[in-house]
Amino acid sequence: MQIDLETLSKDDLKQLKSNVEKALKTIDSRRKAEAKKAAEHAAKEYGFSLDELLGSSGKGSKSAPKYANPADSSQTWTGRGRKPNWVIEALAAGKSLDDMTI
Repeated sequence: MQIDLETLSKDDLKQLKSNVEKALKTIDSRRKAEAKKAAEHAAKEYGFSLDELLGSSGKGSKSAPKYANPADSSQTWTGRGRKPNWVIEALAAGKSLDDMTI
């Protein structure tokens, strides 16, 4: 397909550019869907679902909480990553992590 860009107006070129960008996004989306389908098929051949292999979110599995806020047990922390403010405040108040263990 040959397009003579020299004969197109500025508006036509902008529209062409927009159409090309949309087409590229569509191709990427379609290829990702095809890759996911192929991965699901491969996992199924081994008796697994893709979710089982990747975890429920596909981003790894979450650890179980190890610590709970003594003042509000709905606030928990796995002990990984940045400490929540309630942990920092409890430690500053003289509590230990053992005091907050679930």
